[in-house]
Amino acid sequence: MVGSFFLDKSDPGSWRALNGLALKVASAAEAAGLSRAVLELLNVRVSQLNGCAFCLDLHDRLAREAGVSTQQLAVLPAWREAAVFDETERAALAIGEAATALHDDGKSFGELAAARAALTEAQFSALQWCAIAMNAFNRVSILSGHPVRPRAAAGTDSIPTATAGVHS
Repeated sequence: MVGSFFLDKSDPGSWRALNGLALKVASAAEAAGLSRAVLELLNVRVSQLNGCAFCLDLHDRLAREAGVSTQQLAVLPAWREAAVFDETERAALAIGEAATALHDDGKSFGELAAARAALTEAQFSALQWCAIAMNAFNRVSILSGHPVRPRAAAGTDSIPTATAGVHS
């Protein structure tokens, strides 16, 4: 964290442009027939890999609201070994990891090829753009040191209206 410097507040025009990208990406994902739950699984996994506490807090809540099960969220770091994810969810998670790690260990490219085979072209494209947008939001939140504030009593979470990657 860099003191009280918030990257998103320092250049509101760029922040609005990033949110505009996220809205466009969410629209493309919806047009491709991807569920909100699939997008939020991708958002949570990307945020786990990047270690973004603010985005994890936000997207864990949004995932639950979208119908992602507690069990899926609990085993998300070990998604390859868990039989609780369907083919589309697995493809989304593989895309999210490949877009976040950006390493060529042979494994990620093989998983991307499998994801491509499991999805339509529109879905494959939309999920890649979703991962790119989530990675950008993670970086803004991490560089800004966005805090995770304690919530009131359990069950009283206030979930902001958001779309894929759009942060308030």
